[in-house]
Amino acid sequence: MKTYERTHPWIRFQANLHELSPLTWIALGECQSKCEHIARVPLRPSTAEDLYKLFLAKGIAATTAIEGNTLTEEQVRKHLDGKLEVPPSLEYQKQEIDNVLTACNRILGDMAAGRDVPLSADVVRQHNGEVLTNLKLEEGVLAGQVRTHSVLVGKYRGAPAEDCEYLLGRLCEWLNGPDFQPQKGMEVAFAVLKAILAHLYIAWIHPFGDGNGRTARLVEFEILIRSGVPAPAAHLLSNHYNQTRTEYYRQLDQASKSGGKVIAFVAYAIQGFLDGLQGQLDTIWNQQWDVAWRNFVHEHFRDKSHPSQQRQRHLVLDLSQMPEPVPMAKLSEISPRLAKAYAVKTGKTLSRDVNTLVKMGLIAATPKGYEAQRQLILSFLSPRATPRQKSEVLP
Repeated sequence: MKTYERTHPWIRFQANLHELSPLTWIALGECQSKCEHIARVPLRPSTAEDLYKLFLAKGIAATTAIEGNTLTEEQVRKHLDGKLEVPPSLEYQKQEIDNVLTACNRILGDMAAGRDVPLSADVVRQHNGEVLTNLKLEEGVLAGQVRTHSVLVGKYRGAPAEDCEYLLGRLCEWLNGPDFQPQKGMEVAFAVLKAILAHLYIAWIHPFGDGNGRTARLVEFEILIRSGVPAPAAHLLSNHYNQTRTEYYRQLDQASKSGGKVIAFVAYAIQGFLDGLQGQLDTIWNQQWDVAWRNFVHEHFRDKSHPSQQRQRHLVLDLSQMPEPVPMAKLSEISPRLAKAYAVKTGKTLSRDVNTLVKMGLIAATPKGYEAQRQLILSFLSPRATPRQKSEVLP
């Protein structure tokens, strides 16, 4: 008998997927569907790049924040653009960000080059080496090498050091085995299960002296991205764990204390992944809605080149970006170009432009002011539904 069998009997390499509730299987099917939807959405390259950077920043900020990194999503985004400056005392946090980013890019590069690398203990060790590159480590901790000493994380003690090499190999063997061979058309759904359980078991084993959480989430990312999950969505689990950090730790703790019952943790993670996918779809849908609306407005003014008509076009387009109705007296202040255009005009000119746009059906008066009629291009919107309700029911 190996030592871990006595000290960590919950490490059993059993999924018992038949115990998942029907609702969880339905959620997995939705995850599959939404990933396929995101992957097939037509976007301009510049827009796709912006969205990718947005969700990449969220994911990298999340996976490092769980370990104590204090850089915000906005700071990570600036760093991705090469514009972040931090004091010397925070340089190590930039290094943590760089390490995760480099690892993600290396995985994507391997895929682009057609290198199909199956999950193995060597791959997991490589991930750990990447997330710990150029960081100051405690004595006895070696990046990319399985620990030879015991570790205590809070109240949780990792698996016995003498068993870690064996457990890491056994984990990869299990994850590559028949338990996770997908049914046709369910490749993403089974990859989500595989990724979540890989994360959970690495957290239980804690095979390295440092960086176990980041390593587990990087393994999770690679499993998802290689299964066909769109790159922006492959970071969603990290974001979910960070947003629900207290529940994340509680679920990890309960899974071990229950003797290795993983179903509750799996259901918690799947629901977070599904919610994140819906959030991404909403973001993408709103972006597409904005592009379609702008094209619609430009079509209305296609053959209208008079200065007053150009001013009216700018007014409706800029009003479209306002989250709330704008009173007449404030309309000329909603953008620099409108402020410049109306600075040399009287209030009657603004009123005349507004009335023209109302008659065209492009804007409308409300009790709080004027708003753009963007819902005009939602062809299949129910008369009783609001635009937000429409976005919520998109697959």
